[in-house]
Amino acid sequence: MADDVWIVLPPLLIVIGLFGIVVPVLPGMLLIVFGMLVWALGEQSVTGWVLLAMALLLAGAGLVLQYLLPGRRMKERGVRTSTLVLAVGLGIVGFFVIPVVGAVVGFVGGIWLVETGRGSGRSDAWSRTKHAVVAIAQGIGIELVAGLSVAALYVVGLLVT
Repeated sequence: MADDVWIVLPPLLIVIGLFGIVVPVLPGMLLIVFGMLVWALGEQSVTGWVLLAMALLLAGAGLVLQYLLPGRRMKERGVRTSTLVLAVGLGIVGFFVIPVVGAVVGFVGGIWLVETGRGSGRSDAWSRTKHAVVAIAQGIGIELVAGLSVAALYVVGLLVT
């Protein structure tokens, strides 16, 4: 039974991590990298450690790009960091008030409310809201590509060893 853990746990963590990237309730990339770590520990080979190092590099690059590119895009469009912080707060409230879609409604509505409250016209506030949502989706996409790349390394490891 203990040997089965080394076989079942890594792909389970990777799949749950990929799900956690798309539905940001779980720490997706962390679970994926942890799955690779468990696989490397169970494998105990040079290939396992090399693929783990490559996975860590990919995850790190994805993390940096995930915040660097969308952040720059939002700054260019005039969306302030404080707006996003307040919108995330409203997204958390929305998560508990409206089941299933509350976080999205609270986040998007929060950006629009904050931008409107800052004196932006409704059309400017809506434009900034759309840019912020696109940037957030871009960040999720970058993290998903990095997560899928790490998952591909796991598959390569299975084929090679």
